[in-house]
Amino acid sequence: MASDVTGELSDDATGDVKGNLAGETSLLLSGTDTAPVHETNAAGASPFLFTCDHYGRLLPKRLGDLGLPESDLVRHIAWDIGIAGVAEHLATLCDAHLVAQRYSRLVIDCNRPPDVASSIPRLSEATVIPGNEALSEERIAQRRREIFDPYHRRIDAIINQRLHQRRATVLVALHSFTPVYADVARPWHIGTLYHRDTTLPPLLLRALRAEDDLVVGDNEPYAVSDLTDYTIPVHGEARGLVNTGIEIRQDLIADHSGQQQWAERLARILTGIEAQLRAEQKI
Repeated sequence: MASDVTGELSDDATGDVKGNLAGETSLLLSGTDTAPVHETNAAGASPFLFTCDHYGRLLPKRLGDLGLPESDLVRHIAWDIGIAGVAEHLATLCDAHLVAQRYSRLVIDCNRPPDVASSIPRLSEATVIPGNEALSEERIAQRRREIFDPYHRRIDAIINQRLHQRRATVLVALHSFTPVYADVARPWHIGTLYHRDTTLPPLLLRALRAEDDLVVGDNEPYAVSDLTDYTIPVHGEARGLVNTGIEIRQDLIADHSGQQQWAERLARILTGIEAQLRAEQKI
């Protein structure tokens, strides 16, 4: 997906990096930029609604490369490596609707409350993001208005429609994590992420741990909270939906084969969980 990221720093982007752009434009995304929201299988019959906050690593043309080399723009700091392929395969196998965000989380993180510092990171792990320094309030508002808001409005609209139609809806947020973070190796192959929901996470943990070749994290390598997450708290918990997050280690899904295998495994597991939820009248 290297073609997703522009290479040259535009005049506007240079101004962003230096923090002294003379005249601020009213729009971040131009007519030639890709729309932020991506959807697959919108008519899917499954109760599962998949979201993918860090699906893509596009950068708006006005921002150039955010002052970063290409080697940083393909790293985990820019997106969830491998999860796009898993999500696409999984949506097809489960006949489920997938809603995804195409732009890099370095532009704005669509799984962070927009008022926290990590929403538009100036530092990601140990990497300084020059294009995110000294942003004006208007520049910050642009990123939320044109990337963050359309994505979350779309998820909200889909849930509204499903509930209006009295369709069972189970929210599953799909992510991937780096095998090593801050020089610490992570042993888990996959983890479940949750906060308030007590219905789906225990079922998913039990099913994953029944697979004899997996090291499974229980709220590892991350745990969901209102301060660090947005999609599950806002669209899952606040709407009263059965929900969970799934994190897959990136080295396991770095290529097409790994993505397909993990999608097939998760489709099998989730299909079994769906049958159990229906039998127990929980959806």
